[in-house]
Amino acid sequence: MCQSSVVIRKLSSHTNRLVPRLFCASVRALVDISKEIQKRRTFAIISHPDAGKTTLTEKLLLYGGAVQLAGSVTARKNQRATTSDWMELERKRGISISSTVLQFDYNGYRINLLDTPGHKDFSEDTYRVLTAVDSVVMVIDSAKGIEPQTRKLFEVCRQRGIPIFTFMNKCDRPMKSPLELLDELERVLGIGAFPVNWPIGTGFEFKGVYDRQARQFHLFERTVGGQHRAPVSVGGIDDPEIRGRLDEETFRQTVEELEVLEAAGHTFDPGAVLAGRTTPVFFGSGINNFGVQLLLDGFLRYSPPPQPRSARIVNGGDAREPSGAAGNGANGLQVVQPENPHFSGFIFKIQANMDPKHRDRIAFVRICSGRFERDMLVHHSRSRRKVRLSSSHKIFGNERETVNEAFPGDVIGLVGYDSFGIGDTLTTDPRILYREIPRFTPEAFAYLHNPNTAKFKQFRQGLDQLLQEGVIQALYLRDATAKVPVLAAVGPLQFEVVQYRLESEYGAASRLEPAPWTLVRWLPAGFSEEQLDQLVLPTGARIAYDMGKHPVILFSTEWSANYFAETNRDCRLSATPVQIDDAEEQAIRQPANSSPA
Repeated sequence: MCQSSVVIRKLSSHTNRLVPRLFCASVRALVDISKEIQKRRTFAIISHPDAGKTTLTEKLLLYGGAVQLAGSVTARKNQRATTSDWMELERKRGISISSTVLQFDYNGYRINLLDTPGHKDFSEDTYRVLTAVDSVVMVIDSAKGIEPQTRKLFEVCRQRGIPIFTFMNKCDRPMKSPLELLDELERVLGIGAFPVNWPIGTGFEFKGVYDRQARQFHLFERTVGGQHRAPVSVGGIDDPEIRGRLDEETFRQTVEELEVLEAAGHTFDPGAVLAGRTTPVFFGSGINNFGVQLLLDGFLRYSPPPQPRSARIVNGGDAREPSGAAGNGANGLQVVQPENPHFSGFIFKIQANMDPKHRDRIAFVRICSGRFERDMLVHHSRSRRKVRLSSSHKIFGNERETVNEAFPGDVIGLVGYDSFGIGDTLTTDPRILYREIPRFTPEAFAYLHNPNTAKFKQFRQGLDQLLQEGVIQALYLRDATAKVPVLAAVGPLQFEVVQYRLESEYGAASRLEPAPWTLVRWLPAGFSEEQLDQLVLPTGARIAYDMGKHPVILFSTEWSANYFAETNRDCRLSATPVQIDDAEEQAIRQPANSSPA
């Protein structure tokens, strides 16, 4: 036998032993990832302003063991402020201005909770957060029922197919009847409502809730300021202690209402919840901790783990539709499963100066597939370059700690990457490109002036950072004598946030001047300067450019925009910003002589 044959036989024997080992290792890694995925729950809390959203967030942290003492938005000076409202302006105003990520472990689950702003002026931030979650808890003020912002946010969740869990809050105050609230959910929102528990008494007579599935009464005791867990007595309908704590009228009314619910014959269907056809309804009082534990446990039991995501398939920087069974021929998207071995995620939020001691910048990434490991090398979609992710953090309000690994469903913070932008994809498979982040039409406009030329550098640096965060947009007028940006926002309160943060974080005062326009429309992509010169503009209208250098027209009234459409029939305007791919955006953002991406 020749020497080469001996070598081949030895290599073959070694390979036969090695292949099963590699296969088993791959299977074990896949099983480990699958276990971690099933432990994750990523959700947001949404509501109309003042429905108690941030208070409920704080109480979920209390019952989840993440904090030992719950704060209140209206806390006195000697009490602590809320964990989720980390910005100084939020503490002063008593409202949530910026969405916050809070990650903690509870009862075998890894929970990623995102507290969102409730005010409509900050809805853009809320909508972005909803792209990063798998389910939501909708908080409703039981005295007011469905309110306008609640309805808007509900519709966004419905369009995205996000399962919704409902918490009827403030049951310890004068409220609508529970049956009326259920009817309003079904009639106004068009979704089935299944009460998982039921209030025992209402208003000042609110004693607790009845768990319909366990068939047990939960009677609570108030604690001072609601800062600690509420003591609770649990028992069946015939328990003497339970009967002794309820007056005859409250007990009789509760039993009658429960009989009405049972007579209706509706059974709980977890599949209908995941499909978005039914919302489980929980009653309670966030500020007094009544029903919070039942909401948390019920939510974790029936909410979904991280879900698959749709992504475009990219080849050489150009998007193409996937072929065969891997893709979806209807919309050209491919489904990326959480168990996909390739790491992938997208940036849904950027925030600077969360820690006043460090002027850093943190990008929030929702992990969609694979395993994240610190120091890993990934493809960055915007720059089309390899980036090493060495500064990764677990987030809890404005606190952070280094995280070495994370899994689908987790939200991690990446610090110090100036090239990252909202909507960017990070992945070990360059073909994956997520298009999750919606774009919005501004409705408020104003000039922002720098009154102190000595602070120009700080003013410019701060404004650039806020623009990158997506707090506001900037438009630049065509043929303007001075390059003063026109700020554009969903609501005017965003301007107040910009001015406050410029001064408090960058030491740059500013002067806001109202602009005469009320709406903006985008011109078609590729519109040339010659074509712009030929447009017939109504009085008061101006041509400007957005941050992507796309031409827009600012109008003072809706009538003005309609007049333009009549006199320029060959020019079709869009109410939403121009959608561009990463290759075009890269060409816009980088100088022509820069190194290739």
